[in-house]
Amino acid sequence: MGLNRKLYRLVGLDGTPHPVLDAPYESIEAAINAADNWCVGQGLNCSIRNKGIGIEVNTACGSWRTVEYPINCLNP
Repeated sequence: MGLNRKLYRLVGLDGTPHPVLDAPYESIEAAINAADNWCVGQGLNCSIRNKGIGIEVNTACGSWRTVEYPINCLNP
């Protein structure tokens, strides 16, 4: 059996892919960095609905599982 390469993605708090940051990330650190950069740039002017971000990882069965809600735009 080969090892599955983990991919990460950023989602909104409702679990749907984030409307701006929907892309595959090679590591959880890369996903967090993308979220952090967005939050201090374009995300500053977004609605509260888009400011909550979760990180999901792909599973061996092909679904996605939430692994973290990084501290981000929701902080004052």
